[in-house]
Amino acid sequence: MKETIIRPTRGWGTPDLRELWDSRDLIRFFVLRDVKVRYRQTFFGAIWAVVPPLFTMIIFTFVFTKVVSVPSEGMPYWAFSLCALTPWSYFVQALPSTANSVVSSVGMVSKVYFPRLVLPVTASLGPLVDLAVAFLFLVIALAFAGILPGPRVIFVIPFTLIAVMTVLGVGSLFAAVNVLYRDVKHVVPLATQLWLFATPVVYPSSMVPESVRPLLGINPMAGVVEGYRWALLGAPADPWALVAVSALSATVILVGALFVFRRIERVFADVI
Repeated sequence: MKETIIRPTRGWGTPDLRELWDSRDLIRFFVLRDVKVRYRQTFFGAIWAVVPPLFTMIIFTFVFTKVVSVPSEGMPYWAFSLCALTPWSYFVQALPSTANSVVSSVGMVSKVYFPRLVLPVTASLGPLVDLAVAFLFLVIALAFAGILPGPRVIFVIPFTLIAVMTVLGVGSLFAAVNVLYRDVKHVVPLATQLWLFATPVVYPSSMVPESVRPLLGINPMAGVVEGYRWALLGAPADPWALVAVSALSATVILVGALFVFRRIERVFADVI
């Protein structure tokens, strides 16, 4: 019989990605469980994935076309904003659940051993189902308006990957700190609201001076929303400088967060 000895890490241990890969079946089970729970006993089911970006788009379109005039780079403002709100809605939904993933699983964390990183990974992947539904609605809405996405639409995949990396990075960092300080549950909603203004969701990145525009990409979601517009609407602005900075920023955030998570996870069972 094979014997496995589990020892706590010391210092700034390297994240054990091999262990996480070996737990992929557990991640798949948790993701399916979360999706089923989300839609259980709901009348409209997956349609709820469409409601937040749709109603937010309606409000933004009224405010930023009738009350305050905001440029939309020659595109209908509703399409301009909905293309950004689709990945942004994923971010808003996934970040709080990822940040709360460890604390909300106190029973498992304190009694059973498994790679703790499974929890934020699961929380960041589950909302991708809602994103897929919202994206399908977006494509249908654009098609009805005579806006047909071209071959660029394939780039939605790497843009979405940047969003997932951002959620997993920021969310796992918050998840680890949340075990030690429960103030995080108050910080996350505030941070999300402020993050919206730092992301070109309601305004185009072209409003930012060109000399400092790539620095906007330090916010990874800036590259994501501009990338979505470029891929789906054929936006005239070339987003690649912005996307490159966003991809680098998301990578740095994720790697740093994984090290912090690894550092703190050894005390999860004792503190939680």
